[in-house]
Amino acid sequence: MQNLVNRQVRLGARPADIPQAEHFVLAEAAVPDPGEGEIVVRNQFLSVEPAMRGWVSAVANYSAPVGLGEVMRAFASGEVIASRHRDFAPGDKVTGLFGWQDYAVVTPAAVTRKVTETDLPLSLSLGVLGLNGVTAYFGLTEVGEPRAGDTVVVSTAAGAVGSAVGQIAKIAGCRTVGIAGGAAKAAQCCDAFGFDAAIDYKAAGDLGAAIAAACPGGVDVYFDNTAGRVSDAVLPHLAMRARVVICGTASVSSWETWPTGPRVERHLLVKRARMQGLLVFDYQARYGEAIARLAAWVREGRLAYAEDILDGIEAAPDAIAGLYRGENRGKRLIRLHA
Repeated sequence: MQNLVNRQVRLGARPADIPQAEHFVLAEAAVPDPGEGEIVVRNQFLSVEPAMRGWVSAVANYSAPVGLGEVMRAFASGEVIASRHRDFAPGDKVTGLFGWQDYAVVTPAAVTRKVTETDLPLSLSLGVLGLNGVTAYFGLTEVGEPRAGDTVVVSTAAGAVGSAVGQIAKIAGCRTVGIAGGAAKAAQCCDAFGFDAAIDYKAAGDLGAAIAAACPGGVDVYFDNTAGRVSDAVLPHLAMRARVVICGTASVSSWETWPTGPRVERHLLVKRARMQGLLVFDYQARYGEAIARLAAWVREGRLAYAEDILDGIEAAPDAIAGLYRGENRGKRLIRLHA
């Protein structure tokens, strides 16, 4: 690909905790011509995920860690500009694991899907119509099994996953309570995403008492994105036969030293409750089902979203740390090209 320069963000050092800007390096490389069966994607949006902390950790995860010197693993969305594969043509919009870089030369194995919702912004393919929305959809409907009248509590409720969980729960006829950090995010839960109540865990002196007041009948479904002290405060208030969805552990700064805390067994035993982990990649064969339903809800105005867009690849190295500092108000993205 003559005259194309590929700006990349590579992992320069292995972080022991949350990756900071100094753990990444900016580099440039040539864009090679695609080989047989390959396509060239010009990225327009790069995704920033809390899960990226685990992707660069030396501690075992569900995927191999990003290697030192490698382009940072990331989901991205863009346009095919060259193709040597019969299923893709220049102009196709695609999303997949294309990395933090301007251009990706990949095989179809890296492509999650073609983006066919051309009436909606391409950025949504990385948020409410991407893994965040799909995680919320399957995590709640398949693992949480909401029933009309249930009380559903969501941690990091103003985030890309949590905000979708709350709205899908409302569509299912549930009462929703969001837990978020800071008055602005708690207000966003109710004002933008329709939660029935929201708790600012930073301001709640007695978080357990605040949960009890917001959930007088107990918690039927707890969608857990955080672990830690927030979840410790929720579990004593589980209702009979409650379902706990373990989606993330954002409050745990490092798994190199295993954290300790209150034990969950008694809560699960006495309430006959169920706690189950969720990994969205287990539902890959059904992504189309979820995306079709989520897109319909967006078009109908039943599923709102918020985006936190940073401009330029130079913003990428500090973007993960910024998530954990709580800077974002919505799905965090990096915009490369108009």
